[in-house]
Amino acid sequence: MTDTTASTLYETIGGAPVLREMVDRFYDLMELEAEFAGIRVMHPPSTDGSRDKLYFFLTGWMGGPDLYIEKFGHPRLRARHLPYAIGTSERDQWLRAMAWAMEDTGIEESLRVRLMESFYQTADWMRNKPD
Repeated sequence: MTDTTASTLYETIGGAPVLREMVDRFYDLMELEAEFAGIRVMHPPSTDGSRDKLYFFLTGWMGGPDLYIEKFGHPRLRARHLPYAIGTSERDQWLRAMAWAMEDTGIEESLRVRLMESFYQTADWMRNKPD
């Protein structure tokens, strides 16, 4: 699902409907698959708010509307994640769930690779505990 004439990642991925589907699949996998238990436990019982926040953040990060900033201000990703013990295992669980969600959503492989490179850099930077 890519548009070669699109100018932003947001447009390339398919805009709001595809991004929302990807984020929802990410959280569905986190709730359904035991391999993601380490990151699921970091979230509240209902993931509705977390789903919205990730969707809002990725919308702006990919060049769409700055929904997250409009609602919550600057993301300050590392600061917002400091209360949670994030190590290599948690980083890898997040990345695996996102890779799976992108594949299930039908994101084209070259775009998945491009996004995973960026996601890896950010997820690795979020680590705040020794392994």
